[in-house]
Amino acid sequence: MTETQNLKNRTALVTGAGTGIGAATAAALAAAGARVALVGRRADRLAAVAAETGAAYAAADVGDRAGLTAAVAELREQVGRFDLVVANAGAMLAAPFDTADQDEWDRMVSTNVTGLLNTGRATIDDLTAAAESGPADLVLVSSIGAHMVLPGYAVYTATKAAVTHLTTNLRAEFGPRGVRVRAIEPGMTESDLGQDMSDEGAREFLRQFTVDNPPIPASAIADAVVWSSAQPANVNVASMIVLPTTQG
Repeated sequence: MTETQNLKNRTALVTGAGTGIGAATAAALAAAGARVALVGRRADRLAAVAAETGAAYAAADVGDRAGLTAAVAELREQVGRFDLVVANAGAMLAAPFDTADQDEWDRMVSTNVTGLLNTGRATIDDLTAAAESGPADLVLVSSIGAHMVLPGYAVYTATKAAVTHLTTNLRAEFGPRGVRVRAIEPGMTESDLGQDMSDEGAREFLRQFTVDNPPIPASAIADAVVWSSAQPANVNVASMIVLPTTQG
């Protein structure tokens, strides 16, 4: 481990931590020396990640403000004040706009936008307090989709564009207070994201897209989180796009 990968004495919270990028990030943070707490909807998945990483965990849906706030408070009691928060929970449910199941829109907005807002609000007091004496990071996992035009992905990409734009504005608000806010924007990455789409055509499009652009491992995104968070407190890597070389 190099000095730029050392997170000893840091305390991290990761949402969407049961699978994919969240699980890989939890493992990478723990390996770098951080105390780690996990939030996700599925307690069984969280338990498996916790068994491998030694992390604390609490099941909650990030879109449920009261439930998430309670989970964060419970975890804070177990591991201490958070100084590194990775808002990773996300949903990708593509379909043509005129035939889409609107309940899937609601789920994406609830998870990708409202859930991220809930996570930030539940932890921002921790981060501003931590910034008084050391590094403090709010990492928002967006997507390369925030910059793309894809038929059938209008709502998903809109939610991720919101994340990227929110990051920029929160950086202006909290950077002067010492909190580093950054967006990580993954391209095609190994995960179960999108596997529960109800639209058959959208599932086939995603399958072919992954053939044309073989996904990178979730550990590549986790490494980006660790490296950027381990920079000196006065250095913020404000935005990182991490994607397969073939995706451009």
